[in-house]
Formats: sequence, C-alpha cells, structure tokens
Amino acid sequence: MKAIKGDWVRIKKIVLKVGERSNNLPDDTKKVPLEMWDKGFLLNEHASLGDWVKVETIIGRVIEGEFVQADPSYDVNYGASVNETLYIGKQLREMLGDEHE
Repeated sequence: MKAIKGDWVRIKKIVLKVGERSNNLPDDTKKVPLEMWDKGFLLNEHASLGDWVKVETIIGRVIEGEFVQADPSYDVNYGASVNETLYIGKQLREMLGDEHE
C-alpha cells in the first residue's frame, strides 16, 4: 500500500516501551508498550507501509509515526446493545404522563 503527499493516512508510534511505563499500572497493562494511533494528511512526498512519516492532523498538529493504513475510516462502536436500556425512554414517558411529551 502506498500513499502520496496530501493523502489521508493512519500512523502509529510507540510512546513508552514496556520498561518505561509506570509501576502503578495493572500487570497486564505493564506488559505492553503504550501506543499512539492517529490519522492525518501525509506531509511526505510518498510513503509505503512501514515507512516513518510526518502527518498533519485534522486540527493542524504535525506528528510522526509509522505509516500503517491509507484512507482509514472512522469506525466508532459503542459496543453491543444492552436490552435492559432499550425501553428506558418509553417507560419514563409513561411514568411522567402526557404533559412531559
């Protein structure tokens, strides 16, 4: 996968290695590095997967990292629905009566 200057890309960077992380973390968290993942517009003339690149984020910050994906999408997920919460609005309106609709 390749990208050229101005393309929307995703990068990643190791912020803290395993031995550099706080001792106050849970054991399973201490065992992995702290990673930064971000998206931005490629500032390098061209890049291939794995290259170290500079990007400008949507808010104008210039950051560096390993090029890991071209044209990344936003994939927000709030998890599986919780059945107990699906009817809260309807039940509340019934409890409050017609004057609160």
